[in-house]
Amino acid sequence: MSPEPSDTLYSISRPVYSTPTFEHDHERQERAPQSLRERFVNSCRCSGKGALRVLKSHFPVIDWLSKYPAKEWFISDLISGVSTGLVCSLQGMAYALLVSVAPVYGLYSAFFPILTYFLLGTSRHISVGPFPVTCLMVGSVVLTLVPNNPTLLALNGTVLNDTDLQAKRIVVASTMTVLVGLFQLAMGFLQVGFLVRYLSEPLVGGFTTAAAMHVFVSQISIILSVSTGSYNGPFSMFKTLSDVFSNIHLTNIADLVAGLLTIVVVVTVKEVSARFQHKISIPIPIEVLVTMLAAGISYAADLHSIYGASIVSEIPMGFIPVQPPNTELFWDILGPSLSTAIVGYAVAVSVAKVYASKYDYTINGNQELLAFGVSNIFCGFFSSFVSSTALSRTAVQESTGGKTQVAGIVSAVLVMIVILALGNLLEPLQKSVLAGIVIANLKGMFLQMTEVPSLWRKNGTDCYIWIATFVACVVLGLDVGLLAGLGFEMATVVIRTQFPACSALGNVPGTDIYRNISDYKNLTEVPGIKIFKCNSPLYFANIDYFKESLRNIVGFDAVRVFKKRTKALKKIRKVIKKGTLKPSGDSVVSVVSLGLDNEGFESDRDLELEKRGGGQDPVVDVKVDWALELPVRVSVPRVHIHSLVLDFSAVSFLDVVAVKSLRLVIKEFVRIGVSVYIAGCDDEIIRSMDALALFDEVVTRDLLFLSVHDAVLFIKLEMANGNPQNPTGVKDFKEPLAFPEEEDLIETYDKQHQAIHELSN
Repeated sequence: MSPEPSDTLYSISRPVYSTPTFEHDHERQERAPQSLRERFVNSCRCSGKGALRVLKSHFPVIDWLSKYPAKEWFISDLISGVSTGLVCSLQGMAYALLVSVAPVYGLYSAFFPILTYFLLGTSRHISVGPFPVTCLMVGSVVLTLVPNNPTLLALNGTVLNDTDLQAKRIVVASTMTVLVGLFQLAMGFLQVGFLVRYLSEPLVGGFTTAAAMHVFVSQISIILSVSTGSYNGPFSMFKTLSDVFSNIHLTNIADLVAGLLTIVVVVTVKEVSARFQHKISIPIPIEVLVTMLAAGISYAADLHSIYGASIVSEIPMGFIPVQPPNTELFWDILGPSLSTAIVGYAVAVSVAKVYASKYDYTINGNQELLAFGVSNIFCGFFSSFVSSTALSRTAVQESTGGKTQVAGIVSAVLVMIVILALGNLLEPLQKSVLAGIVIANLKGMFLQMTEVPSLWRKNGTDCYIWIATFVACVVLGLDVGLLAGLGFEMATVVIRTQFPACSALGNVPGTDIYRNISDYKNLTEVPGIKIFKCNSPLYFANIDYFKESLRNIVGFDAVRVFKKRTKALKKIRKVIKKGTLKPSGDSVVSVVSLGLDNEGFESDRDLELEKRGGGQDPVVDVKVDWALELPVRVSVPRVHIHSLVLDFSAVSFLDVVAVKSLRLVIKEFVRIGVSVYIAGCDDEIIRSMDALALFDEVVTRDLLFLSVHDAVLFIKLEMANGNPQNPTGVKDFKEPLAFPEEEDLIETYDKQHQAIHELSN
């Protein structure tokens, strides 16, 4: 229930502050910026505590492991690690199909990154390993350089059998993994983790949904067991679908049935588990159960020999030797590696922040870059592919009681056991079962489509970003599509700042509140004063729109008014010289030239006319009341205001082009008798104005005021005292506008505080 207005009244008495007065009264302090040398010296200083702090920041395990409550948490981490390890093993093998390499490399990719992240990572809960989107991005590069139809490969110009083909593919995948790690490591050292913030939630939503589409299409051919070409780039998904439908008559029924049953069972059990999670303390490891059952059936029924089912086949026992990356491929995979590095990091940090917020600890973005960078470099040397995290796998680790990365180490031990001893038990497993597990885990990504209508109702621009990114990634491919989506997102930001919301403000009578006059019925404009607000930074791209909006709101073009008045003055002077017109001494104001102050306003043609003697005649001093009818036939636009207040409270920065244009705008109004004030500037904006040389002998700091109300009260005080003062320093060009009702209100300027109180009420 809102309080009654009468119960929340307050009254404040203070002087009317211009910015210079406020700075003087409150003794503004100048900042002393550090030089580059001073910053370098300070960064090189070190102490024992400082060294320990740096060591803990780069190796977070030192900090949290020393405080690890083993009695309370170890059992939970052990149970969680066993459950997560089983899921990691199966998802690693399944996601290896996305990279187009043998499933055993998926087991390596599920093992090695956990070791380094345990030492360097700042998240306690994420499960590090393969992620379907990054796997697909790596797989698209692998298929481009080592296609499915190995007739004559561009790598070395030799014909390869299936074993050599797999060897070449893992070289490409591991080389790209190392390059991804190098990019992440470089970004971490450069402290540019903030750049990932440009991947907004709508953009990531559209991208991951499109990636799910690509993953789904890539797994259809495995479920149907039909061959397709190797496509990458624009329309690659549609080309793959075309091949699938062209060869659909070759479908292997055994693989199709196994794949469809896997999808139905996994999705159904996960849905039931989610619905009754309050009754089921531990999630059902359905992927593990389905895999064990499918491998047993395949072995017992000999599906490979009898029905020609495509199986995992040989899984080598143990680890393979360290293999350095092929640096000759770096240039060919530079672009995809950068986009994969950004996507993998963005997804991992997004998931990590969800659990960090839930359990009240912080994530260091730059340290996460270092952790994933080192992990991917380490993985690349052990024939693995890019690591990130998967929400489903992380959810298993957290929901089964995982407290720290100790659970991750336990899961790594379980994956190692599979690699060293249990791998041969999975050799009869059909690949279509793994593909079914991949597709079943895409449900969460596909459900993001249901958020689009809600996003449209909340913010149309964000909805456009989602749709544009989705369409671009589906049509152009994930790497180019992500770049196109990012470009579209940046364009929306530029457009929103290039065409900002500008408005005229009105006053709530008796208060210091000013709001958009178009939005409220009970607002009034202050007579003779126009208040203009721009809700955007001012820079080179929107300054012209700012000036156009200002002209529309004040109702006249100051440049056109000046030119028309100049033309009228010339004709009036001619009439006066002929003796047919004599100026009266009543209700007239001097409109003589401002001389040098006008330089930069007149056109080149006007300046040339003055040089030739065709400009204004400085000898004849003419006074004209522009509010009255003129004695010559010149249509001069009426200027119905004497003061303009620019509300800069929403302006966050200015550039040199904006400052130059702002100075000209102020002078354009001043020379036609309209005083200009700027209100609500933050101290940083004022520093920018000083640095960019906004102020000169005409445009001075005296036009700055703390608030719109300060500026309005100052104008009223000056007019009521009969002492109209132009803070820009130009005093010869003023129209005779005043506030008659306030003439008796203020007797002297020394009674300012009393006048402010009366004027405010």
